[in-house]
Amino acid sequence: MESSYSEFEAIGFALVGFTFWVLADSMIKMLGSSKLPAFEVVAFLGFFAASFLLLRGLWRKEVKSLWPKRPKRQIVRSSLDLVNNLCVVVALRHLPLTLFYILVFMAPMVTAILAALFLHERLDWRKSMAIIAGFVGVIVAVDPFGTARPGSWIGVAACMVCVACFSANVVWSRTITQTESPESLVFFSGLVMAAYGFGRMLAHAEPLTARLTAGLCAMGFFCAFGSVCFFIALKHTSAANVSQYHYTQLISGALIAYLFWREIPGISMLSGGVLIVGSGLYIAMRASRERPDGCSLSPVVLDKSNASISLTTGLR
Repeated sequence: MESSYSEFEAIGFALVGFTFWVLADSMIKMLGSSKLPAFEVVAFLGFFAASFLLLRGLWRKEVKSLWPKRPKRQIVRSSLDLVNNLCVVVALRHLPLTLFYILVFMAPMVTAILAALFLHERLDWRKSMAIIAGFVGVIVAVDPFGTARPGSWIGVAACMVCVACFSANVVWSRTITQTESPESLVFFSGLVMAAYGFGRMLAHAEPLTARLTAGLCAMGFFCAFGSVCFFIALKHTSAANVSQYHYTQLISGALIAYLFWREIPGISMLSGGVLIVGSGLYIAMRASRERPDGCSLSPVVLDKSNASISLTTGLR
């Protein structure tokens, strides 16, 4: 029988999940200094994530719960996860960890735009102004005309793709978590990533050392259990509530960035980050007020509007 959690406990799961994701991203950034191609990193990410969950399922005698009840829906979500994770590897190789998190916090703004376009969600002038302020924050944080611009355009472009996949995934995940277990979402996504990555490795693969293998294993562990915690939180409280605590990644990410890479954010990065985070929090609070259950993207609306699945999917 599935456990039921209070809203307070669900928020706790969200905080743990977001922290695990920061640790997974930190491992990816460390692996980025090696010659491993993005598809090889993603292959082991999917392999270890699926393996950890399979072992957990065997131990708890719940292996059947790992397989999806509606595989077609999960294929779409997993495909977005695959693209998302490939771009995460590229982005973290070319951007400071703090700037990476500032840019991915554009997700609430992009989610609001997708909801207005494809789910017919109301986008009033207040939300519109918040979205515009958020995009201004991106320009300020990236500082395209500054002489000391952090990172490269490759990293920024990869980060934008991450945001697009993330935003679409949040919309769809809220729907499919009503029928699928959190473990099955992560397990199936891991299988898709492993199949793609190992398939690419048949043509070319970099040799692994003990240090790289340990890093890949830790990355898979953090990502797998971070994702499980996230989906548990999403199932037992509203998406708007979960999204507000997503910003704790900026604090934990900045701390890890300083401890391991001595990265100190500049004035432009901090100023842009304030605009982006402020805009995202405002949109999340507005969404919470507009829905009786606090959910900004209702699964009922999805069903009635016959929205395209390919435009309403997943998170990493």
